[in-house]
Amino acid sequence: MKWSLKLGKLLGVDVYLHFTFLLLLAFLGFYYWRATQSVDAALIGVASIVALFGCVVLHELGHALMARRFGIQTRDITLLPIGGIARLERMPEKPMQEFWVALAGPAVNVVIAAVLFIGLVITGGFAPVETMTVTGGSFWQRLMVLNLVLVGFNLLPAFPMDGGRVLRALLAMRLGRRRATAIAANVGQGMAILFGAIGFFYNPFLIFIAIFVYLGAQAEAGIVEMQSALAGLRVRDAMMTRFRTLAPHDTLGQAVTELLAGSQQDFPILKDNQPIGILRRNDLVKALSEGRRNAVVTEDMGSHCGTVDEDTLLQSAVDSMRERQCTTMPVMSAGRMIGLLTFENISEMLMVHAAMERQSASHPPVIQPTPITLGSP
Repeated sequence: MKWSLKLGKLLGVDVYLHFTFLLLLAFLGFYYWRATQSVDAALIGVASIVALFGCVVLHELGHALMARRFGIQTRDITLLPIGGIARLERMPEKPMQEFWVALAGPAVNVVIAAVLFIGLVITGGFAPVETMTVTGGSFWQRLMVLNLVLVGFNLLPAFPMDGGRVLRALLAMRLGRRRATAIAANVGQGMAILFGAIGFFYNPFLIFIAIFVYLGAQAEAGIVEMQSALAGLRVRDAMMTRFRTLAPHDTLGQAVTELLAGSQQDFPILKDNQPIGILRRNDLVKALSEGRRNAVVTEDMGSHCGTVDEDTLLQSAVDSMRERQCTTMPVMSAGRMIGLLTFENISEMLMVHAAMERQSASHPPVIQPTPITLGSP
């Protein structure tokens, strides 16, 4: 994630801190100082937040380790002002796997709270509840309570939060992943609206969480819809077969001519009939703004996207394009290029399929009755 500082590795998972988290600490430190007029109290308040987010890291690590048990790796964990995000390589598709991965995070906080409780009992460190504030009272008791609050909040059925994922997993056992996601997303967006309403009157911080939940539910529902639509399709079903290519010696000026001549935005560069890179429209425009119209196209091409075979599953190709941050990939067959796979073409194919599905649903096929011939007695 951009604007993030790497803190290190934890059990093989990279941990990052987004710079907005530092702004949060600065804001809270100033807020506590103004409320108490005490530097010590402000430092205690900030230390409580840092300790809480340390527990959030362990929470996200719980998700990562459980996912690892199912063969799913975690790219990284990033701390944001609204919490932590563990970026898995992919979401578990089996309902029970998602169920356990979702519960693993809150389970870590339960363990932390239990350990703190035992420690407080042994040391006699419990303080009266009425003495507990954000900056006052027993530090460890406050951290124990915050972990329990974290458990309760995360288990709310606000998809894509942990509770919402648990809900989807349970629904998917009976309804299938697509229908379960639609229901969980609707529930999550309803919860987001509730968060926003409460935040408007009581705590503005909830408004940011509401926005995250609402948009997250919408995005993940769209991803699952797309996965369902792509199921069973191959790259050849969505590739563009009418395309233009460039040669390594062509100039950016020639690329502009091709760009303006049609609707194609990215151009494969072929050498000995083999693609060696892609000249993207954005890179072309940037080079032109620098006055390099006569430069050869190979100076600005990208070569990290690679190629894809026409028989590859379309979903697998889409995942690869996202991972490599590519919008276009050359399609190969028997060692030669036969097409281009672009997100734009995939979107158009999905729109056509959706329209055809709606047409089929509104006009179901008429089953003709089979004529019955009566035999003579």
